[in-house]
Amino acid sequence: MKLNILIYTDGSCHTRLLIGTWAAIVFVYGKKIVLNGGENETTHNRMELMAVIRAIEYTDDLNLNDCKLLIHSDSQYVVNLPLRLNKLLQNNFITKKGDVLANADLLAVLIQQIRSHQIEFKKIKAHQKNGDAHNREVDMLVRNLLREMIND
Repeated sequence: MKLNILIYTDGSCHTRLLIGTWAAIVFVYGKKIVLNGGENETTHNRMELMAVIRAIEYTDDLNLNDCKLLIHSDSQYVVNLPLRLNKLLQNNFITKKGDVLANADLLAVLIQQIRSHQIEFKKIKAHQKNGDAHNREVDMLVRNLLREMIND
């Protein structure tokens, strides 16, 4: 039986200061692993993508490539990527106006990960007091980390 790895991700960004943070909670073999990071000169969508990418990379580091990754995210941008995948590749990450698509670098990485892993994305509602406890936890992680980065 294949191991299912549960992953909860979130990203946040202070839009005026362009400071962003991301976090992922990964459940492997009954253990909870918390991953997080932050960047300057970034956007909310970049942080949402980074959380997923780093969580998948973490499973790769553990040689868990044959496992199914169940990724929970409140980001429609992330969760709907598999639906846009072929169009993005067909257009080579170029918009109708001829500009390079925002986040093309991270989208390319995540698309490669989607193609090389067994991934199921699950959209969850953001900021629900009675919602999924792990989603609330990862949301609080990114908010607290963002506050720390702003106050440093």
